Amino acid sequence: MSTTEDYFTYTPVHGAPEAAAVIFAGIAILVVIKAKQTQSPRWVHILTGTAVAESLGYIFRAVCINHISLGMFVAMNLFLLLPPNAFALYEYKTVGQVVRHSNVQAKHFWLRPKFITWFFFSSDVFSFLLQSTGASMMSSKDSAQSGKWIALVGLAVQLVFLACFVVTAIYVHRDPSYKVARGRKDKTPEGAKKRLMYTVFATIALIYIRSVYRLIEFADGYGGKIYSSEWPFYVFDFAMILAGFALNIVFFVGDHFSKAAINDAIEMC
Repeated sequence: MSTTEDYFTYTPVHGAPEAAAVIFAGIAILVVIKAKQTQSPRWVHILTGTAVAESLGYIFRAVCINHISLGMFVAMNLFLLLPPNAFALYEYKTVGQVVRHSNVQAKHFWLRPKFITWFFFSSDVFSFLLQSTGASMMSSKDSAQSGKWIALVGLAVQLVFLACFVVTAIYVHRDPSYKVARGRKDKTPEGAKKRLMYTVFATIALIYIRSVYRLIEFADGYGGKIYSSEWPFYVFDFAMILAGFALNIVFFVGDHFSKAAINDAIEMC
């Protein structure tokens, strides 16, 4: 009969996954409240879904500590691998909406709002499928090596496209023709744009750090030093994603895309 140590290669600490599940569930509720207060568009609930998925991932992790099974372990990995990809989608959508509401004639095809959102989203889906397949295969000794390489390819794809997105975001940030509507705390549209774009850049940096950690973990292999230690997971996965949520709640981008903010921007034009 398989034990928890057979899957994790260490004894996971009790209490931490339960606390993380509660934290992310609370974040999901907080996002819903802020979205309602600011009358944000529905797409901001990508952030709500991301928090819910994180919470489910840690619930499965907590269950795995006491009642481990292959199904539970695979479910845990799926729900902990998915949220960073969804988080990245939220940032893609944010920049895409900046471009769309600016009503600027796209100089390049990669500056079209739909391209920004769906091209990078498609790359995220492809990356997630590779990562989840690889992670599931790594739980079996017979397929661990193949799973490792599949997961590594998935993470490499994610890192490459995140870098490409950053290039696009930098272009939008530096081009003054792209405008951002003022939120309730902004004095000028220029200040609003700077606040929003810095939030996007900081969030992508945190996701990038988390993805590099996962890349190193998978490269180290099942049973390696990184995989066999629990603290790197909480420092480079949990903490990075939590910091990203903190940023996006404090500097809530939905405030820039509410009907009131958009109407105010139109009146100023």
